[in-house]
Amino acid sequence: MSLPRIGLGCMELSHAYGVAPPPEEGVRMLRAALDEGVRLLDTATLYGGGRNEELVGRALKGRRDDAVVASKGGMALVDGVKTIDGRPATLKAQVDASLARLGIERIDLYYLHRWDKAVPIAESVGALSEAVAAGKIGAIGLSEVSVARLREALTVAPIAAVQNEYSLWSRNPELGMLDATREAGVALVAFSPVARGFLAGGVADPEALAPKDIRRGMPRFQPDHWPANAALLPRWRALAASAGCTPAQLALAWVLSRGEHVVAIPGTTSLEHLRENRSAEELAVDPTLLARAGELIDTATVSGQRYNAAQSAEVDAETFDSVA
Repeated sequence: MSLPRIGLGCMELSHAYGVAPPPEEGVRMLRAALDEGVRLLDTATLYGGGRNEELVGRALKGRRDDAVVASKGGMALVDGVKTIDGRPATLKAQVDASLARLGIERIDLYYLHRWDKAVPIAESVGALSEAVAAGKIGAIGLSEVSVARLREALTVAPIAAVQNEYSLWSRNPELGMLDATREAGVALVAFSPVARGFLAGGVADPEALAPKDIRRGMPRFQPDHWPANAALLPRWRALAASAGCTPAQLALAWVLSRGEHVVAIPGTTSLEHLRENRSAEELAVDPTLLARAGELIDTATVSGQRYNAAQSAEVDAETFDSVA
């Protein structure tokens, strides 16, 4: 399936970063995004314990054809605890629940949010393939998976997209997934393309983040690593200025430059930032400057792993530690 190059990650309208806006404000934001021409909305069973899908559903009332709707299952809040469960019966129930919350008859793209390592991926993908056959979802995606898992899944059913973290400071897809998706005709959907706000100037002091902000648990925002990372920002801002764009736009332009099949889904609760992000698709940044961006913010210059030990255990995607 064909996806817009820049969509909207809807997660933070319900949880994860800072304090989520009130639901009515979230709905207004989503409707404004549609008015601005956003044509890909990315949500999930997990986000807000289902509340995010409800927000998207409310925003889509009377406007279903205005956007490609992507959601995810296989990871959900169960009695308040994040639970990875890729069993076919669970996925089928979650697809039905997502449809009900979204208030639509078909979800255009439905991802396996995390591979449940206790369940062969063929079984999970098989269940989603049955949902495709039933007309409940249009296409299957995978999230935070490795090349090996993608190839295994492709023997079971067509895979339309892989959604893995990808930005200047998280280069994991360059360990094989960038090439594998291109070769297989699969979209690579980059989440957190502005480095969880870091490259957009959205984090001045991690200690000032809201108590439940998920970045507090990520090594790169913690005291052992933050000073070294923050030291990169003055040169980063200067580089964006020389490109004639904002730091966030430069980060997005770099991600989109990695291949015609690469899609970015930055998230925001700000209409101003949404407009800023969308305009990055139209930027013509000198390749030499993009190369300088890639040298300034890279695995070799960024301090700390992208996830802590508990978070790392949940994902299957290649890591630089695993290939060292």
